[in-house]
Amino acid sequence: MNIIKVSANSRTAAVAGAIAGVMREHRFAEVQSIGAGAVNQAIKAVILAKGYLVNDGIDIICVPEFVDVDIDGKVRTAIRLTITPRGEEPAQEATKENLSEE
Repeated sequence: MNIIKVSANSRTAAVAGAIAGVMREHRFAEVQSIGAGAVNQAIKAVILAKGYLVNDGIDIICVPEFVDVDIDGKVRTAIRLTITPRGEEPAQEATKENLSEE
């Protein structure tokens, strides 16, 4: 699945719509941003998406983490927001746990 990339110039409503659409289809979304302005837009988009999804009965949670990304040969630190429905284990995390138990 593709990561939703957010910049400081991203429209929050457009990002929120993308998050909501991915959540409806896959029940899992990842949003990535680099820099304070981009993180601000991403967080606002998650808040808007939460409102969009409430009518569908989907209550979302967001777990942030730092990730290193390679951009033009330079390693940058990004913030990745993993978004899942409340009370559901994300599919990717479940896979990681199953592999570590074997």
